[in-house]
Amino acid sequence: MPNIIAFGMLAIWPLVTLVMFRRLPVEKAFIWAIVAGYLILPPPPAGFDFPLLPAFDKDTIPSLSVFVICFFMYGHRGSLMPDTLLPRIVLGTFILSPMFTVLTNGEPVFYGQVGIRGLGMTDMLALCMLQFITVIPFLIARKFLVDAASQKEILKIFVFSGLAYSLLMLIEIRLSPQLNTWIYGYFQHVFGQSVRFGGYRPLVFLYHGLWVALFAMTVVIAALAIAKAESGKERLMAYCAGAYMLVVLVLCKSMGSLIFAVFLIPVILLFKRNAQIKIAALVAALAVGYPLLKGFDVVPVQWMLDQAAAVSEDRSASLKFRFDNEIILMERAMLKPLFGWGSWGRNHILDPVSGILLTVTDGRWIIAIGVYGWVGFLAEFGLLTLPIFMIWREAKPSFGASITPYAGAISLLLAINVLDMIPNATLTPLTWLFSGALIGYAESLRAERIANTPGMEPFRWRTIL
Repeated sequence: MPNIIAFGMLAIWPLVTLVMFRRLPVEKAFIWAIVAGYLILPPPPAGFDFPLLPAFDKDTIPSLSVFVICFFMYGHRGSLMPDTLLPRIVLGTFILSPMFTVLTNGEPVFYGQVGIRGLGMTDMLALCMLQFITVIPFLIARKFLVDAASQKEILKIFVFSGLAYSLLMLIEIRLSPQLNTWIYGYFQHVFGQSVRFGGYRPLVFLYHGLWVALFAMTVVIAALAIAKAESGKERLMAYCAGAYMLVVLVLCKSMGSLIFAVFLIPVILLFKRNAQIKIAALVAALAVGYPLLKGFDVVPVQWMLDQAAAVSEDRSASLKFRFDNEIILMERAMLKPLFGWGSWGRNHILDPVSGILLTVTDGRWIIAIGVYGWVGFLAEFGLLTLPIFMIWREAKPSFGASITPYAGAISLLLAINVLDMIPNATLTPLTWLFSGALIGYAESLRAERIANTPGMEPFRWRTIL
């Protein structure tokens, strides 16, 4: 049970965010508010759950705080909405598709003696509000983080926060994950899942050790991207930070994030910017196409199980458990393929007597398809990956755009995060921040190209937003 410190931290975070915006430039204040809130605030179940509203927790409170402050302090600086048609359509679909999910799920669901109620108008309001709050970091980043200086600031803040967070990670690697219990009064997950290879992997104040390892990997790549782009003392310090965080990543004992690091490090250090963006686009396409590839039995499941078994039988068993659940949940999702089953666990299989969940949704993709259907999945993953494809298009030699030295690294980090959402539900406000910054940058490249092309005029959308 969360203690008073946990609820107090959530309650004062809007004031902390306001202080950041009063003392820092808007770009730095926004990045720090989202990153620090993600790292420091207590994870669910800590939160405020009011009737008819989404839960106010470590994901929603920082986003809402930033939105309100930016609306009153910087609302005059242009629209929050994307400038181009396709991103607007995808964004609108992401926010509004729960309306159709609710309209097609008015009936209750029964499993023997256990039933789950149908969805109503209050669910429609709550789900659409949750979708909007979820995407706030994307909208604010698209508005303010659109140039090379902002991109470098993102990477620097990730490195600084990662170095500070590593001290807490090392404490838990040595003593076991206890900080959330000591400070906020509860353990946020299953303790047995933090025991790996004869030691512990840290959780700190995040949801699971996998989230911590993914963040550590992100810091490693951010440091190396800065090192490659800069020179002199800054380059040396960035290389040292990257090497140190790589050691911490190894100690996190997460095979997936370590594999991502092994893949990304040579890409960051050896490949040019345009090549990095092409690789990011390929990775993003594979992530979005995974459900279709899985449906056509193209994914080499048995080979993946064999490779996992070569590392550990436990890892192979865990991976097989995920694949088995994906099959069951996909069959369930295909009963309502367009708009999904909605909330309250209607996308799961329940025990007909006890009501206990018999299925586990590990990957974000199967959650999105099960809850919001193929429409919701394509809107969510499309909104996350579309910026990468837009930058890839603007980076074509025929367009002649000069890509910043940081755009490739951020594109790769976003693509890898989306790829990690296949086995894990690692969609966080940081993911949306990356996506928003990239789409804002892609739109600025497009606007510059149109301005420099005789006879071309950009189409301007005029809406209330």
